[in-house]
Amino acid sequence: MKLVNTSVKRPVGVIMIVLAIIALGIVSVRSLTVDLFPKIDLPVAVVATSYGDAAPQEVENLISRPIESSVSSVEGIQTVQSQSQSGSSLVIMMFNNGVDLDQALLDVREKVDQAKGFLPEEAGEPSVMRFSPDQLPVMWVGLTGDDSATLTQVAEDEVVPFFERQGGVASVTVEGAKEREIQLILDQAKLQQYGVSAQMITQSLNSSNQSASVGAVEKGNKKLQLRVTGEFESVEEIKQTFVQTQSGGKVYIDDVAEVKDTYKKSSTETLVNGEPSVVLSIMKKTDGNTVEVATNIKESMEEIKGELPPDANLDVIIDTSEFIEMSISSVVKNILIGGIISIFILLLFLKSVRATIVIGLSIPIAIISTFTLMYFTGETLNVLTLGGLALGLGMMVDSSIVILENIYSYRKKGYSIMESATKGASELAPAVIASTTTTLVVFLPIIYVEGIASDMFTPLALAVSFSLIASLVVAVTLVPMISSKLLTKAMEDKGRRYWFDRLLDRVNNGYRSVLRWVLKHRKTTVFGTIIAIAGSLALTPLIGAEFIPSSDQGQMEIRVEAAPGSSLEHTQGIVDQINEQLTEYDDVIETNYVSVGGGGFGAMAASGNQATYTMQLIPSTDRSKTTKDIVQEIDEDVQSIPGAEITVNATDSGMGMGDPVQIQLKGPEHEVLRELSSRVVDQISTVDGVYNPTSAAEDGIPQMTIEVDEEKAAAYGLNQQQIISQIQLQFTGQVASKYREEGNEMNVKLMFPEDERSTINDLQDMKIQSQSGASIPLDSIVTFKEVQGPVTLLRENQQPQMNITSEIVDRDLGSITTDIEAELEGINLPEGYSYKIGGQAQDMAESFTDLSIALIFSIFLVYAVMAVQFENFLFPLIIMFSMPATVVGVMVGLFVTGLPLSIPAFIGIIMLAGIVVNNSIVLVDYINILRRNGKDRYEAILQAGPSRLRPILMTTLTTVLAMVPLALALGEGAEMQQPLAVTIIFGLGISSIFTLLLIPVVYTLFDDLTAKIVRRKNKSA
Repeated sequence: MKLVNTSVKRPVGVIMIVLAIIALGIVSVRSLTVDLFPKIDLPVAVVATSYGDAAPQEVENLISRPIESSVSSVEGIQTVQSQSQSGSSLVIMMFNNGVDLDQALLDVREKVDQAKGFLPEEAGEPSVMRFSPDQLPVMWVGLTGDDSATLTQVAEDEVVPFFERQGGVASVTVEGAKEREIQLILDQAKLQQYGVSAQMITQSLNSSNQSASVGAVEKGNKKLQLRVTGEFESVEEIKQTFVQTQSGGKVYIDDVAEVKDTYKKSSTETLVNGEPSVVLSIMKKTDGNTVEVATNIKESMEEIKGELPPDANLDVIIDTSEFIEMSISSVVKNILIGGIISIFILLLFLKSVRATIVIGLSIPIAIISTFTLMYFTGETLNVLTLGGLALGLGMMVDSSIVILENIYSYRKKGYSIMESATKGASELAPAVIASTTTTLVVFLPIIYVEGIASDMFTPLALAVSFSLIASLVVAVTLVPMISSKLLTKAMEDKGRRYWFDRLLDRVNNGYRSVLRWVLKHRKTTVFGTIIAIAGSLALTPLIGAEFIPSSDQGQMEIRVEAAPGSSLEHTQGIVDQINEQLTEYDDVIETNYVSVGGGGFGAMAASGNQATYTMQLIPSTDRSKTTKDIVQEIDEDVQSIPGAEITVNATDSGMGMGDPVQIQLKGPEHEVLRELSSRVVDQISTVDGVYNPTSAAEDGIPQMTIEVDEEKAAAYGLNQQQIISQIQLQFTGQVASKYREEGNEMNVKLMFPEDERSTINDLQDMKIQSQSGASIPLDSIVTFKEVQGPVTLLRENQQPQMNITSEIVDRDLGSITTDIEAELEGINLPEGYSYKIGGQAQDMAESFTDLSIALIFSIFLVYAVMAVQFENFLFPLIIMFSMPATVVGVMVGLFVTGLPLSIPAFIGIIMLAGIVVNNSIVLVDYINILRRNGKDRYEAILQAGPSRLRPILMTTLTTVLAMVPLALALGEGAEMQQPLAVTIIFGLGISSIFTLLLIPVVYTLFDDLTAKIVRRKNKSA
């Protein structure tokens, strides 16, 4: 080949190109974005809307339904879901794969703008957002101290602006902050004494708190703008605002209300390691580097700490970059270990340091070239792309080994070193290219697979492909060139490593004997293979299946739910008891963040009866137990605490794959769904492996329903709206105006004293003021009814829905899902009601289907490439018989290691489709060469097998042993690549044995069949 000749004759040019690639690769590595996983492009949009303190029923009817109805007509929408909680609505739109989400978001915004006219005036402005796992905070920082109000001010005025100036930071959100508020505590007796109403106070505040431009006048040659200033400049001015009474008198606000400059009563409390705190969640820019952003924040913290008050402490609560760095570091170590193992195998076989160096150079050059290609294709440096490099490490040297062996064979025939390098490389370059192509083509269908499997493993496929392409170029250019310079005396037999040569001779002799036996017992060999394949497939139920292996990131959460309607103080008491139990785990818990009265990170709404712990454990290498073990121990300890339902779960923040098990109940009525969900929870709780099943139909929140008698109200000149507004003022308060101070805006809120709006008696004794000024007892025009109201109302595709979710332990997801489906079949659902399995179980089923199709296409492409290479349809068919035997290795490997079949394992099976045929190609090709040279079939097989055993062993061992560190899951985050590595190690290892024994047998059977067909044709002719 011309390329080979050029590389040998012009070594300086090749060296310069290699050095340029190395330099470019080093620059590319420094510029690559580092993250835990590849970017997952979820076609999801969200519309979030607030609606005061409205109950879930009103939120659903007045907010969620109009928005659902409006956006459902947007083109490309697959599913529309809504969550209606007290005071907030969340409408989630999931689009079909391939939809242009930017255009879809524009369409959604247009539809939401049209729906605004149907929403209540009190509703907040709907916000339309794109959802992405990249939008999760990269770091949470806690600001602890004695005074929450001071901490809030310090956070908002100093810390947040400082952090937002750091490189790569998009925004910083404050959680647990105190909100300043001017409260006007009304005195009912004085209001009646002076004849003043809350509406009159509101009107006076608004009329006194205004500034406006009123025109312009000329003064000489100047034109002066006229502006009336009347905004409040101090709290004292609010106190001295006068109210015009109905009798014409003037009353100051200070006479009828107590004016307090204070903070809004918080419904939540945040604690970090037991201390009151304000939590800052830091978001990175879309193209930001997670590790770089976290490093910038941590380095800048020392600078800002010097400007904080003495009693304020700034500490990192959770840093997602730590696990990323540890994971990347462990993968790099595995690559280095695998590289060392490969080089040792090469040294063992080649018996020459120089020859090993020649081949070993292909590894770093291929890796560096891969980094360059990754940079220009926009891929990130993550555990999967690096894992792809580690998986391809052993395969990188395969092409170089084949080329070098052929160069050495020409050298032994007496050719000069230059001629040997040229002829040896040129002769086998087409075969090497074809062999590499069979490995590359299996990845083509993966690129066309949709969904999460594609987003996660397309980058891995690209990384492996880039490394193999780079190693192929090195094999046909750099290896011949270096061989012509270094291998003048290399690989000569001087008696070194004689023990290994003797070992190889014994293996060769043993293989030749076994080969003779299988050729004489062809039927036994074929049936034995079929039995082995059938036996391995019988292991499938014992192996099970899961979606994606979870990494032990050391993050866990505890969710506390006290009785509905419980006060914040009551929930805090339960939290204190949990804290006492957690003291036993101080040696493994690094950080403990708890939100009392809130739903934790990213919760839609707060509830006084709930609390959420988010805990970071010490690294897995520093503890003897896994996160799941610790979770189960803590769960057992806290279950003895009375008065609350407490669930403990491990979290996997890096993937965000959702709940392993999710059962979606659908039907026309929410109440019926609530009852059915309780039955489903009880039913699936009996399934082995189901852990902490929970239903979205939590115990209802106690509600007091107030039904207005419109006829009685009309007799007093009142309507329903007037009654609602007065009750709302009494028990919730009313924002009357705004007050600005030093650039900060705060509410001026009317409210009644705490002791007049706390009990049921305060409600029943309340007086309603008519338009004539008369006071009417509330219970004379309304009726009271106490009911249980829902916490959250869910809908999907404009139909009520209820979700039941569960974690899993000690069993695989596939087996648990099968048992759950069996249990659900025994539940008689009313007409119009149905269920569907969602969550990771659904994603797993869809991904397995897509990957199965990809596997079929991969096998077809491999056959097509071999057909082109051999220019024959029969020999590729013979070679394809090495694939079924791969099943034996895959199933045995997963069974022995106790790993279920997962998406990474399935990717490994697809990769094997392109790898296992390489050994068969080498064997069949050499058998054909010997037969063309005059050998009979039997002798050709007996000679080809043992002579090709050495390169087959060499390439197989370098590929398999280089993956052993990944298969052992050494280090953080290695769980993701473990099934893939195990699949390839066992699949390729056992398939190589079948290749050496079964393929010769199949070759003879097809050869006999061809001969019979030819004879029949000749006779008929």
